[in-house]
Amino acid sequence: MSQRTLVLLKPDAVRRGLVGEVIGRIERKAGWSVTALELRELDRGTLETHYAEHVGKPFYEPLVAFMLSGPVVALVVEGERVIEGVRTLAGPTDPIAAAPGSIRGDFGTIVRENLIHASDSEDSAERELKIFFPGRF
Repeated sequence: MSQRTLVLLKPDAVRRGLVGEVIGRIERKAGWSVTALELRELDRGTLETHYAEHVGKPFYEPLVAFMLSGPVVALVVEGERVIEGVRTLAGPTDPIAAAPGSIRGDFGTIVRENLIHASDSEDSAERELKIFFPGRF
């Protein structure tokens, strides 16, 4: 079943020059395609909406501060089982637990700065795409 997902390449991925590497890994996956891409600085309001379920958790404020620390690349990726697939390609949040070959396993350094966000379900993808690409989805 063809799906659509949001992918964010976080400020650490942009700072470290990993955007091309990560997008290349996504594009090389047969049947997946990048259908929208934008480099942008996020504002606090967007991040508060995106991370609303984490308000009050100890990592919330450091996460928002990190996401405000530099530009991100927002992508829409479409293809068969792309939601599950991009999350597998990203690897677990903890780079030590992430397998070699995954983005976080190959390039991750710390849990909080973990290079990439990918929607975790069809419902999340639908909600997140409306936040980052309003009027398109």
